[in-house]
Amino acid sequence: MKVSKEFKSGIIVIIALFLVFWGMGFLKKNNYFTTSEVYYSEFENIQGLTPASIVTINGFNVGNVSSIEFNPKKKGFLIVTFSMNKEFTFSKHSTTKITAGLMGGAELSIIPNYEGENAVSGDFLKGVTDYGMLNSLTSKLAPLDEKLNTTLKDANQLLLNLNTILDPKTQQNLKATISKLNNTLSHFEGASVALEKMLVDGQPKFKSILTNADGAVADFSTLSNDLKKADITGKLTETVTKLNTSLAKFEGIMAGMDNGNGTIGKLLKDEKLYNNLTKASKEMEELLREVKLHPKRFVHLSVFGKKDKGYKVNTEIKD
Repeated sequence: MKVSKEFKSGIIVIIALFLVFWGMGFLKKNNYFTTSEVYYSEFENIQGLTPASIVTINGFNVGNVSSIEFNPKKKGFLIVTFSMNKEFTFSKHSTTKITAGLMGGAELSIIPNYEGENAVSGDFLKGVTDYGMLNSLTSKLAPLDEKLNTTLKDANQLLLNLNTILDPKTQQNLKATISKLNNTLSHFEGASVALEKMLVDGQPKFKSILTNADGAVADFSTLSNDLKKADITGKLTETVTKLNTSLAKFEGIMAGMDNGNGTIGKLLKDEKLYNNLTKASKEMEELLREVKLHPKRFVHLSVFGKKDKGYKVNTEIKD
């Protein structure tokens, strides 16, 4: 079978392209033509970290994760290979940790330490486990989960106790109470309907009452204005002033009477005058009594020249 030149040329081109791509990948993997330095860290849990995840120092992007492989010498651990720009220098005592990224996913953070010998490409940096935001939240929710479980147990026990208390008789009583409550609500609804009907029927009367009330308020306002115009306040003030003056004069008269001034005061305070008036009153009373009983003693007509017997004063004064 004769092979054409075109076919041979195509085979050669394909092989050449394969070699080119393979060689570029090999050289890139071994970092022959890059200016980045390669470092390694070991973790037991990579928490979602993937190849191509970013590497940061103080939040600044300085590189990327190249690969993640299991450690053949230490079961259960993973080796994270990452590369970064040469312009960043830090000591071999620096550490790395996996944190949650701002845009989701995970990222590798370098905690730089500048004391001691500087790290060089190919060094292992100690990996520190960081639970991240999700794991931290889980750890904080653990006590809450415990309390929630305890609350649910208490609620379950309460329901059991409630079922024990609500025996058939109690349940019947509760049903009867609810039935009575429903009847009460029905009556209340009926009363509400009746009240609403009464308000609707009496609406014209209510309007009339409100109209009358408005009229009364208007009349009162008019009366108030009239009183203001009539200067009732000034006249009332004048009357009160005169009343106060009269009361002051009356108080002066009463004080004078209490002190024995004036005729009435002397009558009230002079005991001697009082006794004389009392004695004169009694004598006058006795005189009038004698005039009534023996008028001839006081009215004497001497027609025949008869002598007067004279008047004998009664010294006994009756109280």
